Amino acid sequence: MVHVDHVDQVEPLTQHIQRISRRVRAFDRRHPLLWDLHLTGFWVTAALIDYYGGGWLNVARDRDNPGWLILTLSLGLSVPLLRRRTHPRAVLLAIAPFALVSAWTGAALQAVLLQLLVVFHIALRRPSRNLWWATALITTPIAVLAARHPQGTPDRDIVPVLMSIAVAAAIGITVRTRRDHTEALEDRARRLEIERDQQAQLAAAAERARIAREMHDIIGHNLSVITGLADGGQYAAAKSPERAAQALQAIGTTSRQALGELRRLLDVLREEDHPHDPHPELTPQPTLTDLDQLINGVRAAGLPVTTTIHGTPSLPPGRQLTVYRVIQEALTNTLKHAGPGTTAAIELSYEAKGAVTATVTDTGNGGPGPTHSTGGRGLPGMRERTALYGGTLEAGPRPHPDQGWRVHLHLPEEPQQ
Repeated sequence: MVHVDHVDQVEPLTQHIQRISRRVRAFDRRHPLLWDLHLTGFWVTAALIDYYGGGWLNVARDRDNPGWLILTLSLGLSVPLLRRRTHPRAVLLAIAPFALVSAWTGAALQAVLLQLLVVFHIALRRPSRNLWWATALITTPIAVLAARHPQGTPDRDIVPVLMSIAVAAAIGITVRTRRDHTEALEDRARRLEIERDQQAQLAAAAERARIAREMHDIIGHNLSVITGLADGGQYAAAKSPERAAQALQAIGTTSRQALGELRRLLDVLREEDHPHDPHPELTPQPTLTDLDQLINGVRAAGLPVTTTIHGTPSLPPGRQLTVYRVIQEALTNTLKHAGPGTTAAIELSYEAKGAVTATVTDTGNGGPGPTHSTGGRGLPGMRERTALYGGTLEAGPRPHPDQGWRVHLHLPEEPQQ
């Protein structure tokens, strides 16, 4: 319990410090010159207080230096800090002569420690090799001070300075590493966001294509059946009113089925856009067990169809839907383009491990229509469905001397998991 209380007390303080730190950095990014003026003014004031207050006399090796020299050295060691972030090497070179004079005269001003701020910015913003000559530039005046105004052994002056330089450089390198790591994470987050948007766009495009295929299959097939029934009913109206009535009844049934399928598709789309709405009425997608109903509808529209089946069907729902839609599209195209007196034949061969072959042929002479070519949605839709399972689809005129059209679908075996 004590440990938990300690954590509860520390976390808000840490968050408070982080929030203040973010605000300071944000202010610094917006007003860099103003921040530099304030910080430089602070160190200039500290150097002048050291001069006017006589604090420099407590560490001086020679107290007989004139006041104007001490004032000049104090300003020379502090004012250049204004450019420490943008030109740290130039600032260190500008301060070096004042540090050397301070050591030569024995003034030994504490303001020379401001060079450590410049070392920090060199480690933060410049290549690491710059730290070597910076260290040599800073330790040279200390060596001069130890030689001209000795106070104990030389290492008493040089070692603390070297340790201070190492600490300043280590802090700069640590901050730089953390900054680079943060920037890398932010860049990765941006790239992931872009990739996520691209994936969303690709998914939306694929969904639009899927919806277009479904609507094409539903509307195209049912309208073709209705057109065939209407033509047959019109022909039979004068000779057989009963056949005409049957055709009208079949038109009504087919129309209601088409409207029902479209309504369910639109309900699913509405559910995806509004996930909090009540669940729409959902029905399974067509399977191979629905082929008889499909073929009966085509026969009622005036197209004789024969079927030949080899093997026993044992396909997953996705493959069944692909075979169903390809057969549906092929029969729809026959109704639309094959011409009068046409017959159609369907041959299905079920093989092992989910492989299947479906061939739809007709004896029409109406020539290829828009959906037989690459300009419509029929053939591209069939190819897209087939490609999902690594299959092949061939569609074209039957070889001479046969006439009509042939659609051949082959789905290979399912890959082993």
